Amino acid sequence: MSAKRFETGFSAAEVEMKEQYERVVLVAIVTLLWMADTGARSPDTLWTKTYGELNVNRGNSVQQTKDGGYVIAGTTYSLDGGRCDVYLVRVDASGNTLWSRTYGGDGWDYGYCVEQTADNGYIVTGCTYLFDVGRYDVYLLKTDAQGNDEWSKTYGSQGCDHGYSGHQTSDGGYIIAGCKHLSEAGHEHIYLLKTDPEGDTIWTRTLGGDVCAHGYAVEQTTDGGYIVAGSYDVTPDVYLVRTDCEGDAIWARTYGGAHSDCGYSVRQSSDGGYVVVGSTDSFGAGTEDVYLIRTDPDGNTLWTRTYGGAGSDYGYSVEETSDGGYIIAGSYDSSGAVDYDVYLIKTDARGDTLWTRTYGGPGLDDGYAVQQTSDGGYIIAGCTGSFGEGYSVWLIKLGP
Repeated sequence: MSAKRFETGFSAAEVEMKEQYERVVLVAIVTLLWMADTGARSPDTLWTKTYGELNVNRGNSVQQTKDGGYVIAGTTYSLDGGRCDVYLVRVDASGNTLWSRTYGGDGWDYGYCVEQTADNGYIVTGCTYLFDVGRYDVYLLKTDAQGNDEWSKTYGSQGCDHGYSGHQTSDGGYIIAGCKHLSEAGHEHIYLLKTDPEGDTIWTRTLGGDVCAHGYAVEQTTDGGYIVAGSYDVTPDVYLVRTDCEGDAIWARTYGGAHSDCGYSVRQSSDGGYVVVGSTDSFGAGTEDVYLIRTDPDGNTLWTRTYGGAGSDYGYSVEETSDGGYIIAGSYDSSGAVDYDVYLIKTDARGDTLWTRTYGGPGLDDGYAVQQTSDGGYIIAGCTGSFGEGYSVWLIKLGP
């Protein structure tokens, strides 16, 4: 009788078959664990670039262009002249600068959002300070494919008005969301403005009722209406407003708790609902955490998630990814000492974390925009005080 037979009570052939089976099962388990691990592994950094090293610069928005390159919009502050200008940078697929332009007058001009238009030019949304009247107005800038100024328009009234988000609409015109100061009421409302293709106003709307409300993001919905995200300053809470194609409110919802919560980015999801990212001081682990809200088409909450550590963490940009999950960019303060890094979070369709990454060094680094690229990777725009010279626009490209 063999030793195996004695030890197990089975024949040698049966023991051999059992061991072969166990080896197959073990290989299958290891393979599944490897697949799960690689499926949740964060992508590799392909390259990073900085732009505008001679001044104080910030990249607020990025979009992949039709040729596979990228366009970045932000603000450049001249240390010599003491003025801010809109800063537009066009780069190739490897992040090498093709051209860069600044726009503005003698005052302070800010660029918050950029989009490539149907004619291969660009539309930039921001605000401009008018020294002669002492107020801010919404600023809309249209360029050709080389960044040459085709036209620019300002919109406002007696108070201070800001434009934070702007997109080309299906009719070739533009939709802008921001804030409008109503001097007679003494507070701000969400400012929604629709223009024709030449930037001439078709209609404007103020949203928010009788309290302060701020609009930070807008997107045209599949039925031709609009979804606007921001804050509603009763608590304040995250504020989501759904309008028809004329900008009239269909419904409005607030989300949050007993403390300060705000929404900075909104997207319509593939099922017709909405995903909003921002920050919350009401929930989560830290002083403020990244706040992700998923709703149905009527704005009813399906689920919420928070992300972050002991410090103050913010989510500024969200996009649904090709696998049905979400990618979020923001700022992460690991120490609680306002020592920010770029913060990137990838989730599944339920908002559960697949992986997170931070990018930065000893200086202040922030991530303000993210987009999934055509190769399945990601492009992140923000600013860095850790790399380059001074405070620079920072572009980070990740692989699939």
